[in-house]
Amino acid sequence: MKELITEISHINSSKKECRKFGYSVGSVLLIIGLALLYFEKSSAVYFLSIAGILIILGFMLPASLKPLQKIWMGISVILGFIMTRVILTFLFYIIVTPVALIAKIAGKDFLNLKIEKEKNSYWIFREKKEYNKTETEKQY
Repeated sequence: MKELITEISHINSSKKECRKFGYSVGSVLLIIGLALLYFEKSSAVYFLSIAGILIILGFMLPASLKPLQKIWMGISVILGFIMTRVILTFLFYIIVTPVALIAKIAGKDFLNLKIEKEKNSYWIFREKKEYNKTETEKQY
C-alpha cells in the first residue's frame, strides 16, 4: 500500500503531460461522441461537448487541466494496482493449479523431491565433457 501512495504522489503533472492528457482523453471522447452521433443517440452532445472543452483547454490552458489529470492518473494507478493482482490470481488458478493437479494425479515429480531411503546420496552426477572455449564465448 505504501508503494501505491508513493506512486500516486509522484505523478507527473507538467504542462506537457496536462496537454497530452487533454488531447488524449478529448480524442477518445470525441471518437465516442462521433460514434454515438452516427447511431443517432442523444447523449452524443455531452461527449462531444466535453471532448471539445478538453481539447481546447489542452491547447490553450493546459495548466487548468492539472487537478483533473491528477485525479484521472490517481484512479489509473489504483486500477492498475488492483487489476495486476486480479489478473495474476486468475492466471495462477486457471493455468498453474490445473497443471499441478494433473502432475500430482500422474505422479510426476518435477523437482525430484521423492525421498528414497535406500539411496546414500541425492547428488546428481553429470557426464564429464571436455572444455571447449567457443561454448563459453557465445552463449546464445
